[in-house]
Amino acid sequence: MDKQTLIDHLNEDLAGELGAIIQYITYAAKATGPFRPQLSQFFLAEVADEQLHAQYLANKIVALGGEPTTTPRPVPPAKTNREMLEAVLAAELQAGQDYTKRAEEAEEYGDKGLVVQLEDMVRDESGHSEETERILRDWPL
Repeated sequence: MDKQTLIDHLNEDLAGELGAIIQYITYAAKATGPFRPQLSQFFLAEVADEQLHAQYLANKIVALGGEPTTTPRPVPPAKTNREMLEAVLAAELQAGQDYTKRAEEAEEYGDKGLVVQLEDMVRDESGHSEETERILRDWPL
């Protein structure tokens, strides 16, 4: 694993985190119906974790000599609460997979601190996806 490839992959992850922040803020505003207060709060509560992930990634990219992206990953359109929750679940699962792969790349590169941080981020994303799955479990179609 060469440094530039690792930087490029970390920038892809950063784009995902920036997109997640936008996704959660937008979905919090768009939530409707009798569960709007709880859904809005659920979405907004996730922003802080995603922001910490984005900040870590941006700092690490700079430390490696790269330039952090400012372009977020596109936010999937969603009209209903269920569509928003399904889009969030897909994004969290993808982030977990991405960070698992990135931890392997960081190990190959020889950056143990990055490996540990990425493994912590996998844990965070796993918690987010599990909570979203629980909300969706009995959600009406």
